[in-house]
Amino acid sequence: MFLLRYLLIFSCLEIASGAGNTALEGSPFTARDTLAADLEPQPDAAACLAGLRWTAADFRVSATAAPRDSDWLLRFPSPFPSGDSANDAVALEWYVHRDAQGAPVKAPAVVVIHESGRGMAAGRAFARGLRFTGCHTFLMHLPGYGARTSPLTGDMKQVFPGLRQGIADARRARDAVAALPLVDSSNIGICGISLGGFVTSTVVGLDRGYDRGFILLAGGHLADVVFKGEKDAATLRQQLQAAGVTDDAVRAAIWTIEPLRLAHRADPDKVWLFSASQDEVVPPACSAAYVKAARLPEGHHAEYAAGHYTAALFAPHMIRRISEVMLPVPVGILPSKPER
Repeated sequence: MFLLRYLLIFSCLEIASGAGNTALEGSPFTARDTLAADLEPQPDAAACLAGLRWTAADFRVSATAAPRDSDWLLRFPSPFPSGDSANDAVALEWYVHRDAQGAPVKAPAVVVIHESGRGMAAGRAFARGLRFTGCHTFLMHLPGYGARTSPLTGDMKQVFPGLRQGIADARRARDAVAALPLVDSSNIGICGISLGGFVTSTVVGLDRGYDRGFILLAGGHLADVVFKGEKDAATLRQQLQAAGVTDDAVRAAIWTIEPLRLAHRADPDKVWLFSASQDEVVPPACSAAYVKAARLPEGHHAEYAAGHYTAALFAPHMIRRISEVMLPVPVGILPSKPER
């Protein structure tokens, strides 16, 4: 979803790779889960949390030279292992923020959760763009994507269990990133695009571990996207049917990760949502439902006059607003009519 051809210019602006800096390579870092185990008074939310939480533990984060245009590839174990060793080693592409002389500097961080496209083009474009604004960025490969591809990738019966795993991975990614010496651990955000936006909208409801949350072209009522959405959503629907996954099975699986069940737990002052008024993949009502359930205040929801794919034209505005929130500068409110 949401292929950002418009932002491929960032691929021509890459700064020097960290591959030549061997200070991190092979050096494991010890991290610890900080997932909160607070009590939830609402029975439905408590039941949802029970299926998404895991026992806190120490875990190792390793760094190797990245094979693509990022600086490092970080790996750490998934808290919800599937039994597939390739898939269960979570991968983060680290785009290091540097000063004008090219030296790595300590800075805030943003974990980026990509769209459904196999090339993760939108996620990489946002990771590059946000890196240039002053943040270390980390593109997380969802289960079955990128470095986590395995012979089991493409099994449609694993789509929603994979998203459950991805939600846990995205929350643990916060603690993996916080263990790195160049990251300002007091200021770590998460940004999800389309499919990654639904992952993010559930993650920020697990607890308030992330300091900021940015949800792009997503929201709540994930089942409505699968059953009513066009384009990529319609393709997914057809693939599920062809694999013999019944509608009832889809609804049951989606309910275990439905963002609206936990939306009331998110900190409304630290969550921002960017949606499209003519979105043909994610019905606008899905985004509106999340805004209401999460009680987002004025200025925390920007709706663009665009569709799911043409929203790429507003990506520079999204990146600028995310950077304004993440960096230590006065934060205003989003204009009611984002510039075109």
